Amino acid sequence: MAYQTVFQRHELKYLLTKAQKEKVLQGMEPYMSLDQYGRTTIRNIYFDTDNYRLVRRSIEKPTYKEKLRIRSYSQAEPDSTVFVELKKKYKKVVYKRRISLPEEEAMEWVLGQRHCHSDSQIAEEVDYFLDYYQFLHPIAFLSYEREAYYAKDHSDFRVTFDDTILCRQEDLSLESEIYGVSLLPPDTVLMEIKCSGGIPLWMTHLLSKERIYQTSFSKYGTAYQKVIFPNLNKEAVYYV
Repeated sequence: MAYQTVFQRHELKYLLTKAQKEKVLQGMEPYMSLDQYGRTTIRNIYFDTDNYRLVRRSIEKPTYKEKLRIRSYSQAEPDSTVFVELKKKYKKVVYKRRISLPEEEAMEWVLGQRHCHSDSQIAEEVDYFLDYYQFLHPIAFLSYEREAYYAKDHSDFRVTFDDTILCRQEDLSLESEIYGVSLLPPDTVLMEIKCSGGIPLWMTHLLSKERIYQTSFSKYGTAYQKVIFPNLNKEAVYYV
């Protein structure tokens, strides 16, 4: 199966109640369709340095930021296809580059235990990232339920809804079950609008009508603030 490997787009985020989500879905119906995968469970392992350099910089909202993760769209096995993703954001534009690999090979590559067999520009970019930051290791497992919609006019306009966003710092494997600390308040859904150009006028009117406003929300950043950093403080107290 062919997978898209390069993305360049704006990603706008909104926190909705479930009632607001239903209103948005009703307004989207003439223009958008649920993609072929329906509702999926996405698993991610985020990598960082010992001092959490990547996520701490991200929280500061700099002009440029980047992160590395391995993602699967189902519970993985060693030979399952997963994605090594290098995601960058510069002046509000998101650039994502990814390579599909067997899960075992992907983990060993990012952990520095083997070279990537793919001879590609993206592999070289990931190798440079790994060499630049050095000693990256798994920091957090993040999972969520996603519904993704695509535009009926075949444009690149997409809308996704994520809920049940969970984080944990143990059992960091894409082969594991789903569990963890919830990162969203009850009755809350994260909506993301993804587009390379402007938002369609019908969506602008819909957001205005329902009084839905753009917000800033990073899953990994929220995981650091809500789960990882509090655990660091507990460890510090324990070792004093």
